Amino acid sequence: MISFQTTANLAQSAQMTFDNMRVYYQHYSVDWEVSKICEQIEGLENWDILYSDRVVGAIRLAFDDSGCYIRDLQVSPAFQNKGMGAQALAYVETLAKQAGAKQLRLRVFKISPAVHLYQRNGFVLDSEEDNFFYLSKTLGE
Repeated sequence: MISFQTTANLAQSAQMTFDNMRVYYQHYSVDWEVSKICEQIEGLENWDILYSDRVVGAIRLAFDDSGCYIRDLQVSPAFQNKGMGAQALAYVETLAKQAGAKQLRLRVFKISPAVHLYQRNGFVLDSEEDNFFYLSKTLGE
């Protein structure tokens, strides 16, 4: 059973992000570390993704006049490809609508398999640069 809660342990959540993203950081020669991730996520809306009361992922959101920016959606490797990302996106959509957002936005590394998850869930390509795709989804009522 999947559920969500406000992040209980930011350091643990940052470590999971670092572990998940390490291959991308190495591929693109990004100098990143857990302490930098902690600094970046402190001011965000942070959520844990739980499976049977065990933290298996993280969601990080920022809201502005343009809508809701998905800063992070992480699922531990052992729980990937089991529908949790899609369920997390549905939860994000609910949170965004409750906050009055009309659009979801995100950026994803071009080599990430998550690109397909986002496209399957209605996100469209807005722009791209060397390493990233910028995607968005307009929210209905």
